[in-house]
Amino acid sequence: MRSPLRRLGPATVLGLVLALFGMAPHATAAEPAPAELTFTTDTATTVPGGTVQLSMTLTNNRTHDIWFVYQTIDPTWLTTQRPDLKYSFTGCALTTATGSTPCSGTGPADLGANYGTTVPPGQSRTVTLTLQIAPDSGCNGNIGFYSYYYAEFSDSANTSGGPVHSPETRVLCA
Repeated sequence: MRSPLRRLGPATVLGLVLALFGMAPHATAAEPAPAELTFTTDTATTVPGGTVQLSMTLTNNRTHDIWFVYQTIDPTWLTTQRPDLKYSFTGCALTTATGSTPCSGTGPADLGANYGTTVPPGQSRTVTLTLQIAPDSGCNGNIGFYSYYYAEFSDSANTSGGPVHSPETRVLCA
């Protein structure tokens, strides 16, 4: 007569042994990203000569301060395929508890400095870029961006993420 354990197979026996000694793997809740970057716009459409407020929010999900952020922002491939769409970033503001304050650097790189001082655990910083559509811009096309970021924390840990995509803004003919 065969032993009941022999019928179960080696993998099942190993699983039973691990379960008896509390060493079996168990499901855990997914950890949030250490830092999270999200985008919003104040409008989904505009016209040549119009403006769009593109807001970027960086959230610290760790238990240590974010001390440093490096972030890029670039047009999506589809946006670059429409050379008739003309636009530029003309303003930058950091949202604070007392209102907005101007920030520096609205170019395609090093936007991280715009988040201001450290970002404490569980808090967020929002930077809003003003996207100006040129009066002679083409229309019936979408403008969108993507971003990569790198963040360093006060415990010397770091994280990177991306690409994070902004909502697209449709430039309509007037």
